[in-house]
Amino acid sequence: MKSNIFSGLAVVSALALSAPALAQDEEKMWEGPYVGASIGIGAQSNDRSEQVAFDTNLDDVYGDTVRTAAGANAFSPGFCGGAANGPTPGEGCRSDRDGAEYYARIGYDKQVGNIVYGVVIDGGTSESRDSVTAYSTTPAFYTFTRELEYSIGARARLGYAKKGLLFYGTLGPTYGRIQQSFITSNGANSFNGNVQADTRKTNAWGWSAGGGAEAKLARNLSLGLEYLYTSFNDDDYVVRVGPGTAAPTNPFLLVNPQGTNMRRTDKDFAAHNIRVTAAFRF
Repeated sequence: MKSNIFSGLAVVSALALSAPALAQDEEKMWEGPYVGASIGIGAQSNDRSEQVAFDTNLDDVYGDTVRTAAGANAFSPGFCGGAANGPTPGEGCRSDRDGAEYYARIGYDKQVGNIVYGVVIDGGTSESRDSVTAYSTTPAFYTFTRELEYSIGARARLGYAKKGLLFYGTLGPTYGRIQQSFITSNGANSFNGNVQADTRKTNAWGWSAGGGAEAKLARNLSLGLEYLYTSFNDDDYVVRVGPGTAAPTNPFLLVNPQGTNMRRTDKDFAAHNIRVTAAFRF
């Protein structure tokens, strides 16, 4: 799927950027309001070193070691930067999923000579998925997964126009609604009051920065290619491991009988976004 999307991006962008310049006055060619859409792919940043952190005494300070009654590290099997295939590391770990994304946009540009500046607001969704797994000696797996339900961003644009082409940079804040999920093979403890699974939605603020190029296909129509790096500060999702049906000697209950909090260590939910854009100017 990823190769097909990239092939489509290459073909469309090549057509756009090689389109002949329109025989018209360069002045004000890019000025005015516009609406448009984009389709592309969101590729996850490399986070293979991510782990799961623990707060065993519930003091909101993470980095504790969960230990067994004998004093051993209950999570000595380690971690993986993906979703578990089974309760042991030897069964493998699925990589994060890059996915298609779909956005609509509205904006306004002002042109002074060859300089174009303005603002664009866009909103849409992505099919990318980001997971991390911890393995315990039980054996059992504990997997956190997050997906972008939707995002809305507002960015400034500054560019240079010449002969029907516009090259620009862009930067601005963005808001994301994130679908959080947790699943485990541990059937003894409770997790946020649930058995073996939990789902929540969280809010996150972040930023996007990048650049792109557009080519005029007609007086009011342009096609382009855009790259953005987007990062959300995602630190709200915590899983409380409670007693459930476990004995008091359960590793999650030894320090504090109410349980242990766990969260993923990477607070940045980030992706590289490559999009084909289309815009209609009024």
